[in-house]
Amino acid sequence: MPTVRTNDIATYYDRRGDGPAIVFVHGSIVDSGMWEAQVDALSEEFTTVVYDVRGHGRTGGSSRDKYDMALYAEDLHELLTLLDLDRPVICGHSMGGLVAQAYAVAYPDQLSGLILADTFTPPILTRGEWFLRRVAMNAFVPLVRVLGIERLERLNVWVSERVSRGASGEYSEVEKLREDGPTITTPEFTKVIRSMTRAHEHPLDLASIAVPTLVVYGENEMGFIKHHARELSETLPDCGMDEVPGGGHASNLDNPEYFSAAVRGFANRVFPEMGETTAERDGETTTK
Repeated sequence: MPTVRTNDIATYYDRRGDGPAIVFVHGSIVDSGMWEAQVDALSEEFTTVVYDVRGHGRTGGSSRDKYDMALYAEDLHELLTLLDLDRPVICGHSMGGLVAQAYAVAYPDQLSGLILADTFTPPILTRGEWFLRRVAMNAFVPLVRVLGIERLERLNVWVSERVSRGASGEYSEVEKLREDGPTITTPEFTKVIRSMTRAHEHPLDLASIAVPTLVVYGENEMGFIKHHARELSETLPDCGMDEVPGGGHASNLDNPEYFSAAVRGFANRVFPEMGETTAERDGETTTK
């Protein structure tokens, strides 16, 4: 099991392929296995790197009392430095999107592009989101001790479906990830959830993110995520949006072919040397 030492933990990672690098950062309470379809689709053209964020999967937890996005970004920086990756594209989903934003602000010269999938951004906090992050999500902490993580997440899926039908997407795919990977412990669950509920306490200067950015969200995603997508596209200097047909919150699992194609297209723009191979792969004779 490949690991590298990042700060005070041994971070699990998987590196495949060759060429310009795309690094994928998973969402909360899952692990790097959520990116398997993207790795399979893209590793013949790119170097793909996935890893388990602190507190999750085969990386596991640490003795720290609390986590925040700055710490996750430091871990990511250590990982990329040790793997000697030259200005990769960073693709983050949900909480991973928060990590990706924090990384882009802290290390602006260390990446070539940014993909933010089904995520929100700390500087924007509406009244409804204040309730969601500070009340509803914090309520997960005592509930997980009573219900357990799997039952709590099913409750969360039930609530999400009543807020926005289709937002939970193909939840069976998430359940498969649960079966294949290590279970997050209750103490680590608590630190991870609190790192998200307090993300707005560490606001980011979004205008400082100058690299090309793609914001991706599912067609059936919750309204506040779509609102954040629009705000990001209007705030970041070089930002596009892409809606994943039929996708919910985990749009890369709900429609992996479309999502992978969107990542490929963006990477081809960010890494111009890749564009010449795109048409050949699609069976065309011309180059782009």
